[in-house]
Amino acid sequence: MEATDYRLRLKESVVGLQFLFVAFGALVLVPILTGLNPNVALFTAGIGTLIFQFINREKVPPVFLASSFAFIAPIIAGVQQWGIEGTMGGLVAAGFFYVILSLVVRLRGDGFIHRLLPPIVVGPVIMTIGLILSPVAVNMALGKTGDGAIVLVEEDIALILSMLSLSAAVLAALLGRGFLRLLPILCGIAVGYVAALFLGVVNFNPILEAPWVAVPAFSAPVWNWEAVIFLFPIAIAPAVEHIGDMLAISNVTGKNYLEKPGLKNTLLGDGIATSAAALLGGPPNTTYSEVTGAVTLTKAYNPAIMTWAAIFAIVAAFIGKIGGVLQTIPTPVMGGILLILFGIITSVGIGTLVKAKVDFGNSRNMIIVSLILIFAIGGMTFQIGGVGFSGIGLGAIVGIALNLILPKGRHDIDL
Repeated sequence: MEATDYRLRLKESVVGLQFLFVAFGALVLVPILTGLNPNVALFTAGIGTLIFQFINREKVPPVFLASSFAFIAPIIAGVQQWGIEGTMGGLVAAGFFYVILSLVVRLRGDGFIHRLLPPIVVGPVIMTIGLILSPVAVNMALGKTGDGAIVLVEEDIALILSMLSLSAAVLAALLGRGFLRLLPILCGIAVGYVAALFLGVVNFNPILEAPWVAVPAFSAPVWNWEAVIFLFPIAIAPAVEHIGDMLAISNVTGKNYLEKPGLKNTLLGDGIATSAAALLGGPPNTTYSEVTGAVTLTKAYNPAIMTWAAIFAIVAAFIGKIGGVLQTIPTPVMGGILLILFGIITSVGIGTLVKAKVDFGNSRNMIIVSLILIFAIGGMTFQIGGVGFSGIGLGAIVGIALNLILPKGRHDIDL
C-alpha cells in the first residue's frame, strides 16, 4: 500500500488530534469575530471534513476543512443586517457556488475556471477582503468593539495587549521551529492572554457559567434573497484558494489530486460541506493551508488521519467549557492578531497578481483592478429589482464582467 492510501488505524489518532490543534486557532477565530458559536464551528468542521472525504472516497486528499476567513467581513455585515439565520441562508447558497463550479468543471474541464476567474479578478477580490476588515482590527486593537462604538478596555492597556499579541504571532511565524511555526495565531493569543491575566482584564464568568457537556447551539437558516445575492459571489475567492490548496497538497504528497479525484469532486465536496455547515449555523468551510503545512512537516500522508481530526472536532464541540474559555479572550488580544491576519489576506491578493506577472502598464488591467477595489471598498451600491449589491460581492461581479467585456490586447499607459 502507498503512504497516501486511506487506512483508519487507532495508533494514528494522536496525530489526528495534533492536526486539529494546528487548525484550532483559526477554526474558532472566525466564529468569535462574527458572533457565531465556536462549538458549532468545531462540529461543522468535523462534519464538513467527513462529507468531503466521503464525496472524494475514490482518492481522498489528506486535507482538513474548517472556518473560512474569506467570509469574515461578509458574515459580520450580514449578521448586522439580516441576523444569523438570514446570513446562514445566504451561506447555504454560497456553498452551491462551489457545486455549480464543480458541474462546470465536470462538463467543460478545469480550464474554464481559469478563464472565468483569472488572477486579474481574483487578486484584487482577495485584497478587498482584508482591506474592508482593517478598521475592525484597528478598533479591536484599541480596546473597542469592531464598529468602534463602545470602549471595552482602556486604550493604554489595550495597546499593550494587542501589540504583545501581534509581536508574539509575528515572531512565531518568522523564528518558530517545527510545529511552533505552524501555530502563530495560538502563540499570539497565548502571550496576549497571559499578559491580560496579569493586567486583570480577563473575565472568568463565561467559564464558570458554561456546562461541561452541552449540545452546541445549532441554528437553522432562513432564506433571504438579499443575503443570497450578497454572499453568493463571495465564494469566488475561497473557490480559487481551494484550487491552490489542492495543487499544494498534490505537490506535497506526489499525487495529482487535480486529476484524481479531480476538481469536479473536490469542489463538490467543499461546497456541500459549506452548505451543510450553514444549515447548522456554522461558518463556511474551506481547506486549511496550515494543516497542509503540518502534513508537509510530519509526512503523515494517510488521509484517515484527517478522519481522526474530524472525530475529535465533533467530540470537542460538545464540551461547553471550550466555548466558555474562548469567550474570556480579551478583545485587544484578538485585535492584535487581526492586524496581521487581515494584512496577510491583502498581501495574498497582491501576491496573486505578482505571481501571474500582471502588467500594470496595460490600461485594461489597471481599469479592472482599480474598479474592483473602489467599488468594493468605497461603499458603492447597485439596486437591481429592489436588491442591493455592494462590498466584496459587487467588486467580484464587476471584475468578472469587465474581464469578459473589455477588449484584450495591448493598451499601454504612461505610469
